[in-house]
Amino acid sequence: MPNTHLPPDPSPQAGPLSGVLVADFSRILAGPYASMLLADMGADVVKVESPQGDDTRTWTPPVRGDVSTYYLGVNRGKRSIALDLRNADDAAAARELARRADVLIENFRPGGLERFGLDFGSVSAANPGVVYASISGFGTGPGRNVPGYDLMVQAISGLMSLTGDPAGPPFRAGISVFDVMAGNHAAIGILAALRHRDATGDGQHVEVNLLSSALTGLVNHSSAYAAGGVVPYRMGNAHPSVFPYEPLPTADNDLIVAAANDGQFRKLCEVLGIPEVAEDPRFARNADRTERREELRPLLVGQLAERGAVEWFELLVEAGIPCGPINTIDGGFAMAERFGLDPIVEVGEGDRVVPTTRHPIRFSHTPAGYRLPPPELDEHGPELRAWLSGPAEADADAADSGEER
Repeated sequence: MPNTHLPPDPSPQAGPLSGVLVADFSRILAGPYASMLLADMGADVVKVESPQGDDTRTWTPPVRGDVSTYYLGVNRGKRSIALDLRNADDAAAARELARRADVLIENFRPGGLERFGLDFGSVSAANPGVVYASISGFGTGPGRNVPGYDLMVQAISGLMSLTGDPAGPPFRAGISVFDVMAGNHAAIGILAALRHRDATGDGQHVEVNLLSSALTGLVNHSSAYAAGGVVPYRMGNAHPSVFPYEPLPTADNDLIVAAANDGQFRKLCEVLGIPEVAEDPRFARNADRTERREELRPLLVGQLAERGAVEWFELLVEAGIPCGPINTIDGGFAMAERFGLDPIVEVGEGDRVVPTTRHPIRFSHTPAGYRLPPPELDEHGPELRAWLSGPAEADADAADSGEER
């Protein structure tokens, strides 16, 4: 296996991926998000940037100090080295990093790394155990030369046709949802390939594309078309298959009510003081409620008008009925604090402390860790160049023992 011993880490972490070296040649969101998740789980991640740096360094506002919060949000736990792949020495350093890595992540256009000897074929020839993860917009077939941005995929996949008011125009989601989804899929693929490598010694090419992530991520809507031949349409905040499962007005603000099965609906009607509605044959089953939603909605709204959203939230949650206020982001963090989820963790020390969002997975024995703040451009370049110019530990050990390699 390749050498993974980087220069000493000032804050070493024993995580489930401790000892795994990730060479991250990706930029913007999907790849950096995947590599950050791996870093949280103990992997040593080297972020390879162009001399101009990751695009998101300049995506402002907002900022913390003079650094883009977009960049800060997906780059903790990494070391940065700036390499100009058009420069022979820098390209050689990049190839050496790839030779030593357990995992390589890239999101260049398909084929874009071939001229630098950093494509899967070249890297795996020198490093047969490498798990090489490629993230593209539309795969390696006829769509290989189409640039892949999340907004494009939201449009092309059909998501925007489902988002927004039925009488209004299509809308994008409020986040780059498919970049995040593809990053998660890349991380899952990498972990599965590492498991295979542990069993066989063989690396492999893991390929993820935004459009495939989008289509699987559309779940019930994708299945409606693939299995039922139905083309879903825009319904605003309504659900095509469940009612009530949408915002409903109260005495002050809207409240999300998600009574997704018959038992929850009966409890909802009890708390609202209209138990007879749950016994009405028109509304007894979910399919009936969905078909007659326009008859049922006024009955629910009339009762909800008696109290405000916060009061109803407390009463309904106590009764086990899924519901929630429609918060702004600060309210979402406040709710997570209330539930004991500790959503913000601080990374770094002194004037480099950066508040970031906690890793989403909790491990009982190997908790996620937050070793390094998001790096400045080429912050670790000198030490990494020195390390890459020296012999890999495995090569040095072989030379000392007289082994041929």
